[in-house]
Amino acid sequence: MLALLRKEPGAEHVEAALSTALMSAVNLAEVATFFVNGGMPIDTVRTLLTGLEVKTIPFEDDLAFGAAALRPATRHLGLSLGDRACLALAKREGLPALTTDRAWADLDIGVEIRLIRD
Repeated sequence: MLALLRKEPGAEHVEAALSTALMSAVNLAEVATFFVNGGMPIDTVRTLLTGLEVKTIPFEDDLAFGAAALRPATRHLGLSLGDRACLALAKREGLPALTTDRAWADLDIGVEIRLIRD
């Protein structure tokens, strides 16, 4: 999402996926925090992110346990809770996870990983 909003390389891949994209509430918080840290008022951040019309999925028990279960397979790569929240949602929904993090490509966790940058 940050690649899209910051118009970074790979943004076109995110834009193409927006109509069917899902985002964990944890990842929404990460994106919102990025912009707040940059000095953007929270109301402006809310308007920016809700304008994308990406469906936000609550981080409920099944996703929390799913993210925790991914820890052993991802610890060596140093994946954060946010990373694992994204992957747990993709796994549960049977959707690909889009990322700029090349380390994810080596994961064997039952999730299709799509790198959005070459």
